[in-house]
Amino acid sequence: MPHPPEQHLPGSSRAVYAISVAAELAGIGVQTLRLYEQHGLILPARSAGGTRRYSGDDLVRLQRIIALAAEGINLAAIARILELEDANAVLAAELLRVRAELALRPARS
Repeated sequence: MPHPPEQHLPGSSRAVYAISVAAELAGIGVQTLRLYEQHGLILPARSAGGTRRYSGDDLVRLQRIIALAAEGINLAAIARILELEDANAVLAAELLRVRAELALRPARS
């Protein structure tokens, strides 16, 4: 019996898209994507041969970058916004972990 198609799709963190495909999927030019990389906004994985490979997570990040740029925000400010959003996500995950840990502890009387 064949597997459903979604089982053949890469996970969101798996870097499989070449730069031209990532740029096309994001609706931007390859040079723009390279510019974002030069400014540290996006850091693609590299294949053994050094070829850039982008993941679904990278594409989501590109959409965020594009949305911020469309609002007139410059690349330096976008970098700072993304840095703060990333830090916030880490803190939110840590908070969830601590809350779950506390919920498993027996209550003190």
